[in-house]
Amino acid sequence: MKKRNQLWIAFRVAFPYTVPILAGFVFLGIAYGIYMNSLGFSAIYPILMSFTIFAGSMEFVAANFLIGAFNPINALFLTLMVNARHLFYGISMLNKYGGVGKKKWYMIFGLCDESFAINNTINVPMNVDKGWVMFFVTLLNHFYWVLGATLGGIFGSFIKFNTEGLDFVMTSLFVVIFIEQWMKEEKHISSLVGLGASIVCLIIFGGNSFLIPAMIAILGLLTLSRKSLEKVEAKAI
Repeated sequence: MKKRNQLWIAFRVAFPYTVPILAGFVFLGIAYGIYMNSLGFSAIYPILMSFTIFAGSMEFVAANFLIGAFNPINALFLTLMVNARHLFYGISMLNKYGGVGKKKWYMIFGLCDESFAINNTINVPMNVDKGWVMFFVTLLNHFYWVLGATLGGIFGSFIKFNTEGLDFVMTSLFVVIFIEQWMKEEKHISSLVGLGASIVCLIIFGGNSFLIPAMIAILGLLTLSRKSLEKVEAKAI
């Protein structure tokens, strides 16, 4: 009974931090579920993919992999490039996730941008188990995404409407991400590097093959210029 009370207290601490994520994840998840249905997949596909993959933008990309030619190497490299940031902020969470027991394995699996942002900055009262609070933050965010994808998959399966142009949702998603990143930056060097590398690779490799070379070029250029970028950011501060 005491442990149950501790879990309930941890849940109550975690939930308010995830409320801002609720609307975004549910609505984006609904768009993903409907998008999957527009490609010809039943509701079970977005439900299972959102539950097992849980990598927002990559799930939109994976949908296109399912209707294209089988190319596991291309899928592997594109997944690594799209989610490369997880390597860096995942490492930064090792200390925070230390000593939380077996639940850390789920917390590692469920680590997304939003869960990282919350768990990295959350202030937990002294009498509350921080490990369980971080676990519930991860679990709730995962649940919101699965809920949205489920609603979208079911809605798209039972209600027929014109989905022409819905395949542009993935492009719109990345445009919004780019705009948000642009607005957060005081200096737009990294964004311009990404935009420039993408345009050059588009010209060289064409519309069907430019994405992976562009991602590799962006990662390489930003890695090589990391120290210079840090100096520019330090001067801006």
